[in-house]
Amino acid sequence: MTRKALGPATLQLVQAVAAMASAGMLVACSGGADSTALAAAAAIMGKRRGLGVRAVVVDHGLQQGSGRIAELAAERLWTQEIATQIVSVQVDASGVGIEAAARQARYDALQAAAGPAEIVLLGHTLDDQAETVLLGLARGSGIRSLAGMPPARGPFRRPLLSIRRAVTRQACAELALEWWDDPQNAERRFTRARVRHQVLPVLEEELGPGVAEALARTAESARADADCLDALAGQWKLGMDAAALSQLDPAIRLRVIRDWLRENGSTELGSVHLLAVDALVTDWHGQKFVAVPGLRVHRQDGQLNCVAG
Repeated sequence: MTRKALGPATLQLVQAVAAMASAGMLVACSGGADSTALAAAAAIMGKRRGLGVRAVVVDHGLQQGSGRIAELAAERLWTQEIATQIVSVQVDASGVGIEAAARQARYDALQAAAGPAEIVLLGHTLDDQAETVLLGLARGSGIRSLAGMPPARGPFRRPLLSIRRAVTRQACAELALEWWDDPQNAERRFTRARVRHQVLPVLEEELGPGVAEALARTAESARADADCLDALAGQWKLGMDAAALSQLDPAIRLRVIRDWLRENGSTELGSVHLLAVDALVTDWHGQKFVAVPGLRVHRQDGQLNCVAG
């Protein structure tokens, strides 16, 4: 029996999944076009290679009727013969923004649902990557923030980072798949929504087409540089002695400081926090302490120390 020919958009997605499909796959599906098309492409590739494919729909409970929305997303996947479960999570936004809290709750749920031999497929596209780079640029948090989302980290894989969002919608049309457009993706109170619907379109209009692709290429280049610098910083074994730290190149020293702060529980670090702690090393004049998210950092007897606060 000959295979049914795939449409051009569906073929792009299947090929992208094939480049990463080496084990059973768990697809994170929100019901949107990107993840719905990804799940369908994974199912096609799974059948071809004899790999198991499942899906998880995470219900964050942040919208009225979210449970029913999750059920509809699961029903669409079941019609594609994809075994699907719905996982409800509690989003605790205390201390962080609602977007960050929802993302962390989602990733925790996906990691818990994945089997030991499964990879978790995420539906982020080239457009999502471009938005992430612009958000990182606005934060001014250094080259790592410009590196965007990695194609692979731990069990997570992002096979669609080189594919535009419009292609996933075309694939859904080719496969006669319905999808759900999350109204929150258009709410201007969310920073990413403003980047998506206002900032990027203006850049494309004023600078010409190809801005999103250029931003995605910037992420690839920045990631390679950041990975190299992070590896060098990871070799630091001399503790937080200010005199020794002062001898490091600033690019390495700031990473050592960042990693130390994270190890001690600080999150949502920006460049302003790192530079303030760095001043305890390079511009010491008796500062009492430096406040960073979740911690107070002080210098005593030539050593950097931190306490919760």
